[in-house]
Amino acid sequence: MPLYEYRCPANGRVVEVRHKMAERLTTWGELCERAGLPSGDCAPHSPIEKLISAGFIGSAPESACDAPGCAAGGCGAGLCGGDF
Repeated sequence: MPLYEYRCPANGRVVEVRHKMAERLTTWGELCERAGLPSGDCAPHSPIEKLISAGFIGSAPESACDAPGCAAGGCGAGLCGGDF
Protein backbone atom coordinates (compact mmCIF):
# COMPACT_ATOMS: atom_id res chain seq x y z
CA MET A 1 0.00 0.00 0.00
CA PRO A 2 1.38 3.45 -0.86
CA LEU A 3 2.52 5.89 1.81
CA TYR A 4 1.10 9.41 1.59
CA GLU A 5 2.12 12.57 3.40
CA TYR A 6 -0.49 15.20 4.25
CA ARG A 7 -0.24 18.66 5.76
CA CYS A 8 -2.97 20.54 7.60
CA PRO A 9 -2.63 24.29 6.91
CA ALA A 10 -4.79 25.08 9.96
CA ASN A 11 -2.36 23.52 12.44
CA GLY A 12 0.81 23.05 10.36
CA ARG A 13 1.10 19.36 11.24
CA VAL A 14 2.37 16.81 8.73
CA VAL A 15 1.17 13.21 8.97
CA GLU A 16 2.18 10.16 6.97
CA VAL A 17 -0.37 7.45 6.43
CA ARG A 18 -0.79 4.36 4.25
CA HIS A 19 -3.97 3.90 2.27
CA LYS A 20 -5.20 2.53 -1.02
CA MET A 21 -4.63 4.65 -4.11
CA ALA A 22 -8.40 4.92 -4.65
CA GLU A 23 -8.98 6.33 -1.16
CA ARG A 24 -9.21 10.12 -0.99
CA LEU A 25 -8.65 11.98 2.27
CA THR A 26 -9.74 15.61 2.28
CA THR A 27 -10.16 16.67 5.93
CA TRP A 28 -8.11 16.61 9.11
CA GLY A 29 -10.72 14.38 10.75
CA GLU A 30 -10.51 11.77 7.95
CA LEU A 31 -6.72 11.83 8.13
CA CYS A 32 -6.62 11.43 11.91
CA GLU A 33 -9.14 8.59 11.79
CA ARG A 34 -7.15 6.76 9.10
CA ALA A 35 -3.85 7.32 10.96
CA GLY A 36 -5.30 6.40 14.36
CA LEU A 37 -4.50 9.80 15.83
CA PRO A 38 -6.60 12.11 18.00
CA SER A 39 -7.72 15.24 16.13
CA GLY A 40 -6.47 17.43 18.97
CA ASP A 41 -7.45 21.06 18.95
CA CYS A 42 -7.87 21.30 15.14
CA ALA A 43 -11.39 21.19 13.70
CA PRO A 44 -12.08 17.81 12.05
CA HIS A 45 -13.52 19.52 8.95
CA SER A 46 -10.27 21.47 8.28
CA PRO A 47 -8.95 20.75 4.77
CA ILE A 48 -5.64 18.96 4.24
CA GLU A 49 -3.07 19.01 1.43
CA LYS A 50 -1.41 15.92 -0.02
CA LEU A 51 2.34 16.64 -0.15
CA ILE A 52 4.10 13.58 -1.55
CA SER A 53 3.48 9.92 -1.99
CA ALA A 54 5.87 7.01 -2.07
CA GLY A 55 5.52 3.28 -2.38
CA PHE A 56 7.53 0.86 -0.30
CA ILE A 57 8.53 -2.70 -1.00
CA GLY A 58 8.67 -4.88 2.08
CA SER A 59 7.37 -3.94 5.47
CA ALA A 60 7.19 -0.35 6.58
CA PRO A 61 5.63 0.94 9.79
CA GLU A 62 1.89 1.51 9.81
CA SER A 63 2.40 4.25 12.38
CA ALA A 64 1.85 7.88 11.51
CA CYS A 65 4.51 10.42 12.28
CA ASP A 66 3.79 14.06 12.94
CA ALA A 67 7.20 15.26 14.08
CA PRO A 68 8.38 18.52 12.49
CA GLY A 69 11.10 16.79 10.48
CA CYS A 70 8.68 14.61 8.51
CA ALA A 71 8.32 17.09 5.68
CA ALA A 72 12.11 17.06 5.34
CA GLY A 73 12.22 13.28 4.86
CA GLY A 74 12.46 11.80 8.32
CA CYS A 75 11.72 12.44 11.95
CA GLY A 76 14.57 10.43 13.40
CA ALA A 77 12.13 8.15 15.22
CA GLY A 78 12.13 5.59 12.41
CA LEU A 79 8.44 6.05 11.63
CA CYS A 80 8.46 8.25 8.55
CA GLY A 81 10.08 6.19 5.87
CA GLY A 82 12.96 8.63 5.45
CA ASP A 83 15.02 6.54 7.84
CA PHE A 84 14.76 3.21 5.99
